[in-house]
Amino acid sequence: MKLSEEEKALLAGESGWVRQQAMRQQIEVGTFFDAADMVPVAQAHIMADTESLGEAGVEYLESLAAANEDERRVVIPTITDPRGADFEAYKRIKQDEAFVALERRTVDAFRALGVLMTDTCINYQTVMPPVLGEHMAFGDTGVVIYSNSVLGARSNYEGGPSALSAALTGRTPRYGFHLDEHRRGTKRFVLKDQPRDWTDWGAIGGLVGRQMESYFDVPVIEGAVGKPGSDDLKHFGAALASYGSTALFHMIGVTPEARDLGDVFDGTPPDPVTLSHPDIDTFLAGYAKGIDKIDVVVFAAPQLSVPELEKLSGLLKGRHVQDDISLLIATNPENKHAADRMGFTETIENSGGILLEGVCFYQMHARELGDANGWTRLMTNSAKLTNIIGGYGYEPMLASMEACIETACTGRIAR
Repeated sequence: MKLSEEEKALLAGESGWVRQQAMRQQIEVGTFFDAADMVPVAQAHIMADTESLGEAGVEYLESLAAANEDERRVVIPTITDPRGADFEAYKRIKQDEAFVALERRTVDAFRALGVLMTDTCINYQTVMPPVLGEHMAFGDTGVVIYSNSVLGARSNYEGGPSALSAALTGRTPRYGFHLDEHRRGTKRFVLKDQPRDWTDWGAIGGLVGRQMESYFDVPVIEGAVGKPGSDDLKHFGAALASYGSTALFHMIGVTPEARDLGDVFDGTPPDPVTLSHPDIDTFLAGYAKGIDKIDVVVFAAPQLSVPELEKLSGLLKGRHVQDDISLLIATNPENKHAADRMGFTETIENSGGILLEGVCFYQMHARELGDANGWTRLMTNSAKLTNIIGGYGYEPMLASMEACIETACTGRIAR
């Protein structure tokens, strides 16, 4: 790889062993992906939950945090993905104290490194959204696909070590979606019918994602009427990334790099795949088979925006969740504070729900949570969560926000 003089100095250890180790990590990644050189990045975003880190990962962070302060602090704004525990609410959901203790150690280490504990997978809706053409080193799949697609920034999916190394050096290897050639469309889809709600947008993301064949596939979506909102595109992108390991999509007339088909395809565009309401309904029905009772209703993955919290609060006003059903809602610290101020938290808590801050359900040792609380049958409006949570021993059901709340408050499954 071609290195700048500054990068050579980092590699030589002139700024300390922490940055030297980080540069070595970036060179290894770049060599694997045949990167010609490095690209400066404006931000880093690190997956920070302890289920991913484990004891060894936390010990590694602590070893970095023990270095000299001038040598260990990140050099670009660096933020975190959701944690694995809400320190104010973990006892209410019977979370293991050992997991929580590991979370506290992780937070202390990250703070010593100068990392901003944003604890969010929706930073693009709350803090430091990237702008068109900006190079990033982001980790969370939903963050990457939204930033690449809706905002026109440039990032690959960064593993925790490479995201942290980018934060310590300000560099990431120039490969993948940092390059123009990988941002061209490869597959084409047409919406015959418009999604009816956020769940439908997630289902469309899942349907498109199932047809991706490579990390470097870039789907192009036509036929979106009007302007899909931030939460529409959030649910679509999060599901697409989950089902397809996809980091970028273009939506004609909506996303900034796709004014028309000529912007994103070279030559004649491929024949399109058409998606309609029957396709969405079949997708939803695939997650309802044999489920006649719900144990827990979860709104997470991605965390909820302020408009989502407002709608949820309105649906719960004056109602109460059944005693044998748990209702969990996850958002980030900024939106939790807004919900407190606007009265949404009070309404949710009065209904029997729990509003969790800075976490996301599947990153909270979800299998152990299920065992501790007797949760098996889970209902959600998130296609991403539906795709993931079966691996933790749950039977998921995907439905609209309205149907989820109706089920939680009546005990009868609403379709």
